[in-house]
Amino acid sequence: MPSPRRFLVASTSLPVALGWGWNLSVYLGLLLLLLLLMGLLLWMLLKQLRNSVGSSLQPGRSLRDPRHGCWALPRSMFNGKTDSHRGSVKDFVNFNAKQDAELLHKAMKGIGTDEGTILMLLTSRSNNQRQEIKAAYKKAHGKDLVSALKSELGGLFETLVVALMTPPISYDASQLHKALKGAGTDDDVLIEILASRTCAQIKDIVKVYKKECGGKLEKDITGDTSGHFQKLLVILLQGSRDEGVDEDRIENDAKELFAAGEGKVGTDVEKFINILGNKSHEHLRLVFDAYKKLAGSDIEDSIEGETTGNLENLMLAVVKCAKSVPAYFAESLNGSMRRAGTDDQTLMRIMVSRSETDMLDIRACFKKMYGASLYNTIQDDTAGDYGKALLYLCGGND
Repeated sequence: MPSPRRFLVASTSLPVALGWGWNLSVYLGLLLLLLLLMGLLLWMLLKQLRNSVGSSLQPGRSLRDPRHGCWALPRSMFNGKTDSHRGSVKDFVNFNAKQDAELLHKAMKGIGTDEGTILMLLTSRSNNQRQEIKAAYKKAHGKDLVSALKSELGGLFETLVVALMTPPISYDASQLHKALKGAGTDDDVLIEILASRTCAQIKDIVKVYKKECGGKLEKDITGDTSGHFQKLLVILLQGSRDEGVDEDRIENDAKELFAAGEGKVGTDVEKFINILGNKSHEHLRLVFDAYKKLAGSDIEDSIEGETTGNLENLMLAVVKCAKSVPAYFAESLNGSMRRAGTDDQTLMRIMVSRSETDMLDIRACFKKMYGASLYNTIQDDTAGDYGKALLYLCGGND
């Protein structure tokens, strides 16, 4: 390859040979030199920008490799308790909302979109920090960040990003509204959210639903459901479970459940609904232990033998969440992927809603229950930026 000097001499000699004169050859030479310098400057700027983005996104670990870290299995994982610090996504250290807003603006500016920057940045910030970024973006650029992101993205990745930018309670409310409106009712969404959320969260969801969805959640649920399934949903919707453990009622509740189901011909569904819908999770776990000693089988076996359809699914979800919320979601995630086709809506909803709550425990439960890592399972079932973002929310490969 000729040196830049020889190339320059050859290029500037050509006009002379053609009889154009020395002035034009000098101008052409200067122009080529200027183009070379501009190319070098552009390369340096792009390199500097890439380095600055990379350093800004990394919270002490490489976000380009989500397969990082492994956490010990907590003792509380199988007793229904959750720890607010067991999320895979936490507050980003040295957070700067204004700087992040500008990084997102640059990722969407001009021709093409830098999806990599968008997914790495948003999956490494907590939801509270994303709300601050949203406010900083609007202040700096005079437009809504979510609208800007929607205009640049598409498909499942767009849906996931919008979910990440939505406050958790608002997200639950919107998912319930979506499940109730339109043709048919998505009972699985009603079951998942109302069976797994705390009493305080459910009360907040009811308030936000009324404010943002323009209706009463209880009215919409009673309008779309019926029978015992509706009754248990409405009881759960009150968010008023008993607190603590009533030692004097443990044996009695176990006996009443046995008498209402396996101990008689037919089923006293009302008794199941009353106990499962109103007793605290701590109390229910002790009742389930007493029931197993009395009946010689798990309460789930009784529910599966005595009920069917959506009522059965709702009761089982309540029981499983009372025993272990992370294990319930591990089972739901496995069901969303271990089938012909992926249930992306369920997969996305769980990964987003649990990423700051108990994703580390869900991962541990998944590995214990199915002998495979949640990370690898997601990797096998998803692709593209959507799949990468889910892996970042997963937080690591066990």
